[in-house]
Amino acid sequence: MPIIRVEIQEGRSPEAKERLIAALTADVVEILEVGPEQVRVLLYEIPKTHWGIAGQSVARRDREKEA
Repeated sequence: MPIIRVEIQEGRSPEAKERLIAALTADVVEILEVGPEQVRVLLYEIPKTHWGIAGQSVARRDREKEA
């Protein structure tokens, strides 16, 4: 049973997450030659306050861009 773990920043729409799940599932079905019912996709949404780039959280970087 293939399990795909995806970590993304919070804020994407439910529709975008559904499309991601569908696309990942379709690719795994084709590449690994398994049935879609065997594929598991786990989405982990990380708050922007917990995602750091270059020593700053994304939330802080976003605030500084707006200022």
